Amino acid sequence: MPLTLVCTMLCVSACVASCPPRCECSDAPRTVRCASAALHRVPAAIPRDASSLIITGNAIPRLDPSAFSGPQNATLLNLSDNGIIEIGSHAFSSLLALRSLILNNNQLVLIHPEAFSVPGSPLQELSLRASLYNYSSLTDLITALRWGELTNLLRLDLSGNRLVLLSPGMFAPLPNLQHLHLRNNSLVRLGRVRLLLGQNPYACTCEAQEFANWLNRSKVRVDDVDGLYCEFPASLREITDLSLQTSYVFLGLVLGFVGMVFLFVVYLNRKGIKKWITDIYEACRDVLEGYHYRYEIDSDPRLGRVSHGQQQSRPRMDPCLAHISTDARITQIPSDVTL
Repeated sequence: MPLTLVCTMLCVSACVASCPPRCECSDAPRTVRCASAALHRVPAAIPRDASSLIITGNAIPRLDPSAFSGPQNATLLNLSDNGIIEIGSHAFSSLLALRSLILNNNQLVLIHPEAFSVPGSPLQELSLRASLYNYSSLTDLITALRWGELTNLLRLDLSGNRLVLLSPGMFAPLPNLQHLHLRNNSLVRLGRVRLLLGQNPYACTCEAQEFANWLNRSKVRVDDVDGLYCEFPASLREITDLSLQTSYVFLGLVLGFVGMVFLFVVYLNRKGIKKWITDIYEACRDVLEGYHYRYEIDSDPRLGRVSHGQQQSRPRMDPCLAHISTDARITQIPSDVTL
């Protein structure tokens, strides 16, 4: 019994002794946390069996290749808020099991071409949220993604980096990329971006409305748009154009809004519109009454006989005088006739 107690105490003391200064270590899972510890470099005495390294809120301007030579079994490395300016070549190459690398809220000015190169390409998540200092940092990142052989990378976070445009072919070296986060940037165009989204069992629910709206608004070319179909619900399985359905919905909303504006304008000008309609009605009524009066005159047979009788009662002119002009006939009146 005393021997067992001594062995336990020795193990505990060994674990405590292996924890770096100003850091906290836990056994399950094996985690080393150095948060806001005023560190200027990565601690050297990190346990080799540590699976998670959380070093945040310090002042570590540069990551050298030998910074992580100890923990070879680490799968998570969080280096956020450390003011990192430069990432050296092969800075993480000794972390052979690294799957998640988080470098949020730093000030990366220089990223070496092989900064993210790890033998075996185990990295699946890379987060650089609000970490790229300027446009040259983006250029270095594009080169690092090309040279890093990150063939297993599934998630890339570039949010909050004031990106204006993305270079064509920037993500071509990432064949298995599934999640790309670009929110909170200043993107105005995506270059010649082509998406292949067909042959997927899409659930056409309300949650997919935002995705469909983005497809309609963006200038990104979807080459296999004919392959988009709804798997759920069953009533929409025959619909093969998701963007078409959402365009009808958007058109209906626009027309409804225009109709509401029109009715509101009519309501505000109801008195003027009523007077205008009344004036038009009275003018039309006067015109119709004139046409009706003329129709009654033309259709009355009595008025027709009177007109015919007047024409017959007119005195006939002597055919001999018909060819004589009016002036000539007047000169033939005798002088002794008094008018």
